[in-house]
Amino acid sequence: MKKRQPITISFLNEALKDLVPEPIGYHNHNSVLMPVIEKDDGLHLLFQLRSDNLKRQPGEISFPGGKMEAGETPLECALRETEEEIGVPAESIKLISELNYINSYSNFTMHAFLGSIDESLVDNTKINRSEVKELFTVPLDFFIDTTPYIYEYELLPEIGSDFPYKKYDIEENYDWRKGKSCVPIYQYNDRVIWGLTARLILDFVEVIGDGS
Repeated sequence: MKKRQPITISFLNEALKDLVPEPIGYHNHNSVLMPVIEKDDGLHLLFQLRSDNLKRQPGEISFPGGKMEAGETPLECALRETEEEIGVPAESIKLISELNYINSYSNFTMHAFLGSIDESLVDNTKINRSEVKELFTVPLDFFIDTTPYIYEYELLPEIGSDFPYKKYDIEENYDWRKGKSCVPIYQYNDRVIWGLTARLILDFVEVIGDGS
């Protein structure tokens, strides 16, 4: 076996010069658009009711979005998915801001962007029926004035009996790291908006305040 040369600072500088940090291990990135529409009575958020035929989260309420493709930025993903799902092209969306993102316990990051869409475009758009059942809006004031129900739960590690405590002299009563998560739930008339979509809304409302 050829003897390896010692690692040097110069070697590290060269090896890491183009590194773009990313999560260690398996990780998914999704991105959504939080569409805002200006109506006569104020601003509304636009939601989609997911098709009943989808394998994941059928019949649930969400923002347009989905999984990032290779080489795609979060913004590119959000705009592409919006056009694919609700038929509004990227050039018709006025980007307002990138929003805070969610790091989920399930190796999953959700990026989010706020963008305005003209009401007439939504009224005349052709939605992708294989993914979206219908579109509807909720006044932004509703979310500003409403405190959601919040369910909190603990995230507990399940360590199998085959973990090699004795082999590596690891304490068998090791205090594995735990966590907590929350599920906000809003109800607007007969619409129940919950989960990650509701978490994005709750954080968004906290960031912008009530306008007073």
